[in-house]
Amino acid sequence: MSAILATPPSYADTPTLLVKIFGKDRPGITAGLFDTLAAFAVEVVDIEQLVTRGRITLCALVTSPSTGTGTEGELRATIHSWAESMGLQAEIISGTGDNRPRGTGRSHVTVLGHPLTAESTAAIAASITSTGGNIDRIFRLAKYPVLAVEFDVSGTETALLRTSLALEAAKYGVDVAVVASGLQRRAQRLVVMDVDSTLIQDEVIELFAAHAGCEAEVAEVTARAMRGELDFEQSLHARVELLAGLDASVVEKVREEVRLTPGARTLIRTLKRLGFQVGVVSGGFTQVTDALQEELGLDFASANTLEIVDGKLTGKVTGEIVDRPGKARLLRRFAAEAGVPLVQTVAIGDGANDLDMLNAAGLGVAFNAKPLVREAAHTAVNVPFLDTVLYLLGITREEVEAADCEDGTDFEE
Repeated sequence: MSAILATPPSYADTPTLLVKIFGKDRPGITAGLFDTLAAFAVEVVDIEQLVTRGRITLCALVTSPSTGTGTEGELRATIHSWAESMGLQAEIISGTGDNRPRGTGRSHVTVLGHPLTAESTAAIAASITSTGGNIDRIFRLAKYPVLAVEFDVSGTETALLRTSLALEAAKYGVDVAVVASGLQRRAQRLVVMDVDSTLIQDEVIELFAAHAGCEAEVAEVTARAMRGELDFEQSLHARVELLAGLDASVVEKVREEVRLTPGARTLIRTLKRLGFQVGVVSGGFTQVTDALQEELGLDFASANTLEIVDGKLTGKVTGEIVDRPGKARLLRRFAAEAGVPLVQTVAIGDGANDLDMLNAAGLGVAFNAKPLVREAAHTAVNVPFLDTVLYLLGITREEVEAADCEDGTDFEE
């Protein structure tokens, strides 16, 4: 067995050939190309292959033939002859050395479009260039329920890139997430999300209010609180007071009325498969979040608790209030209990009371959020599918579906 090299080989002054193959894809092309190259005893420096709509682009960067194994001209003739026999086209470019080293400051830029237009793609690419960045690679993460594309970028700082692209995202109506490249993206993470209008489609207090006949009054106070116009704790007490006298049997009815956001089960199931820990924090009520924790297998859950005395709601909450600063404290507490650094946490929310949590997390995602929240969060997702957050983590739709097929899980609508 050959010894492992302590330092990588240097091809800086070595004559190299870039062999490019184009044409209709079929099994055996890659093997055929390298079998043909093997006759010239070349070393492989780099390989990249892409198949789009049944058309293959295969690039191989190899050293020029060594003395005694044939000339460069013979290699060129042999490759062109092989390609022609396969119904393919070949291009061979002479040069020196390996690929140019990637610049420092590396980021992953994920773009979600519904649809993604040529105009918005051009604007994003131009914005990357304007910051001094270079696009090293582009590939598709998903084609539905939204088109998700990832750009690997080098040569510019992540924060600068995020600021620049946020303007283009808002202008062209696409969602753009920018995260720093590195091992932390592959590490186990903690994902913590809000509940009302994030994990579920409903505002739980409004479901209770519908049974109390005060839905309109509660909805108005909720909306003002989520826009940041009211102190959350004051608004919570004001809304809960309107529920005084409701029979406790309403709790079970509200649990049955709760509707998960499309993609919620897929998101949590996939994260758990990856070894991530998942939690929820809510300005709503434990009477609902406890049931969600059990149903979805969540690792953490915290919310306010409605006081119930003699089978009736008293119109009060008990215990520590989960408000805007409380959500951030809980994120830190969950992270400590999970043994996950804050930089490896992801927070998802939609309202003003989620902002401290979103800003404390390594990646804060505003999900179909109010304008104030979209502007302040690291990134925003404005499509009604919660599992699109997976694409921001570099997870492809194909990987999700393959895992579901392996254990027989039905795909979500």
